[in-house]
Amino acid sequence: MNPRIGRASERNPEAVPTVFVVDDDAGVRKSLRLLIETVRLPVETYSSADEFLEACTPERPGCLVLDLRMPGTSGLELQEQLARKGCRLPIIFITAHGDVSTAVRAIRAGAVHFFEKPFSSQELLDTIHKALAADGKARELEARREEARLLLARLTPRERQVCARLVLGAPVKAIAADLLMAKKTCDVHRANIFRKMMVTTLPELVRKFLLATGEGEGGAPGPAPA
Repeated sequence: MNPRIGRASERNPEAVPTVFVVDDDAGVRKSLRLLIETVRLPVETYSSADEFLEACTPERPGCLVLDLRMPGTSGLELQEQLARKGCRLPIIFITAHGDVSTAVRAIRAGAVHFFEKPFSSQELLDTIHKALAADGKARELEARREEARLLLARLTPRERQVCARLVLGAPVKAIAADLLMAKKTCDVHRANIFRKMMVTTLPELVRKFLLATGEGEGGAPGPAPA
């Protein structure tokens, strides 16, 4: 186990966004570390893609400053391997050998920026801050989605049917008729749904349902199940 990762784990890395630098040039690693430390951000450096792959886990927050061309596994190959591993760290590519087609490929695969050496130190720091903020926002949203999924899983199949129709805006009376149940029974289901989903208003229920079903922050839910 990488000792740097071990020490970070003891500090609860879940709450410590870190800038990970992967570059085969020791001088570049040192200069990037010193630059990033000037803005008091935690930073870890790695000399190869394989070294970083051994150490990283999807749970660790932060961003990745990655050299494009390295001996062995290249930066683009590392980007692909991280995606397969489920690690969605924002990636900032740096290179002395950039070209348009490579930059387009990197950006299409999810990279947040592509710097050619020499680059502006301030622009890199600004991009790092934006990447860290984006990673934090994405992780917060995913945590909320997971919570909503767990709450939705508490509903019975019948409650799921009622819930799906509630978020479409159907009144209780219409839902009861549609599902061939008494309105009083439907009222009980509605109350149970609100309790289990830990909401007190219909807009709250809609937001949690959309999160739980993968619709994101907003938008209209799909058709109600039969």
